Amino acid sequence: MTAEVSQGFQVSNQNREAVSGATIVVLAVLPQQLNTVLDEISGAIDAEKHLIVSVISGVTCANIRAKLGNNVQVIRAMPNTAIAIGQSMTCVASDKASDSNIQTVLGLFDTVGSTVHINEDLMTSATALCACGIAFFLRSIRAASQGGVEIGFHANEALKMAVQTAKGAAELLIHHQSHPESEIDKVTSPKGCTIAGLNEMEHFGFSSSLIKGIKLSALKAGGLYEGG
Repeated sequence: MTAEVSQGFQVSNQNREAVSGATIVVLAVLPQQLNTVLDEISGAIDAEKHLIVSVISGVTCANIRAKLGNNVQVIRAMPNTAIAIGQSMTCVASDKASDSNIQTVLGLFDTVGSTVHINEDLMTSATALCACGIAFFLRSIRAASQGGVEIGFHANEALKMAVQTAKGAAELLIHHQSHPESEIDKVTSPKGCTIAGLNEMEHFGFSSSLIKGIKLSALKAGGLYEGG
């Protein structure tokens, strides 16, 4: 079934048919679903025509070429859920795609946030830091808002204050192109309340727990796909 959509694109539940009418094919399924999809479209892929873009965690370019053909151009991209509001951090990598195709994919994802071109062996790390990282930063904002409630604010006030403070902290780094510690130094006076709070958090493993969580997520991301 294929349907015309008023916005100017088509939708279909026939993968092979969808691929045949495209030049850029974006694979955006769960790792466990990939082999089925590749089996469906393999006969319709033309290495001279198609560029394959995969946003599937833990799946290498070589994994995809093993199913679609060794001459097919494959590029991996790892966006995060902030893509929904044009604020994604997307990492792009390939093992042997052409520079022009890599630039094409970078340009596509530049329209929905920021991009960085990295080595393919760092893509599972990018998944942990940028894709899983959304959840990590959201959890820290949630914790800050809970702290705000404990010191006297209503929940909605505390959340609004925590969200805007987190946004402001990120914008400072982007605007000044500075290191976090340089911005931290600006608000930590001798014997002050900020350094007291920071040190208490560090005593309970704030930084080390975040680092360990990112490392574990990267390890998990690398094992999500089982080739077949």
